[in-house]
Amino acid sequence: MAERTVFQSISPKRVVSLNPQASVRDAAGVMTRANCGSVLVIEPPDSLLGIVTERDLMTRVLARALDPESTSVREVMTHHPICVPPQMRVSDAVLIMLERGFRHLPIVTADHRILGVFSIRDALPREIGGAQSVAEFNEQINDALG
Repeated sequence: MAERTVFQSISPKRVVSLNPQASVRDAAGVMTRANCGSVLVIEPPDSLLGIVTERDLMTRVLARALDPESTSVREVMTHHPICVPPQMRVSDAVLIMLERGFRHLPIVTADHRILGVFSIRDALPREIGGAQSVAEFNEQINDALG
């Protein structure tokens, strides 16, 4: 059985996005209504500037006691997020997530069209396990060479 791609693994949803001037409260509301853990920050027409995740809301807003009404998503977003192509295998995307500490990766085509966001929740347990084994192997090699 061929392994799924990141694009095949996401449910068909519209891209959840806001403009960079939107407030953090707006981001939380959009994520809540869409039942997702991230929102893309896009400058019209379709330029991806960053991503705001639920973890960002916790660590960059709540932990710093910022006002969600007056704080813009531009102030707390991850600028220029790592993006993956739609044909990337799920295990390769999970490996990136494990190595970099991410839970969300925007899916973007070669011509910069935004298709959605791959979340760690979209990965099957076997794909997570396979990527974790590769990550552990890479760590062991780095330790041996270092």
